[in-house]
Amino acid sequence: MSVQGIDQLLGQLQAMSAKAAGQSAPAADATSGADFAGLLKSSLDQVSQMQQSAQAQQVAFQSGAPEADLQDVMVSLQKASLSFQTMVQVRNKLVSAYQEVMNMQV
Repeated sequence: MSVQGIDQLLGQLQAMSAKAAGQSAPAADATSGADFAGLLKSSLDQVSQMQQSAQAQQVAFQSGAPEADLQDVMVSLQKASLSFQTMVQVRNKLVSAYQEVMNMQV
C-alpha cells in the first residue's frame, strides 16, 4: 500500500468528518471525486497482495530455493506487517468516524 493512497484516504476521512460536524471542508485536492469504496477496496487488495507475496518468499526461503535471500524475505515480511498495521489504523479511524456520526443528534 502506497503512502500516497493512505494520505488520500485519510484526507477523505477528514473531509467527511468536517462535513458531518458542520464545518467547512478543507481544501479539496484532485482526489475528492474518487470513489471512496473503490479506493478502500484497492487498498485492501494491495495489503493482501503484499502479505501473499511475503508468505510466498518465506516459503521459498524455508524450502531452500537458491533465489530466496534472507534479507529480501525479512524486508518483505516487515513491509507486509507495516501495511497491515496501517490498514488496521485506517479501519479504527473509520469506526470512530461512524460512531461519531451515529452519536450526532439530529
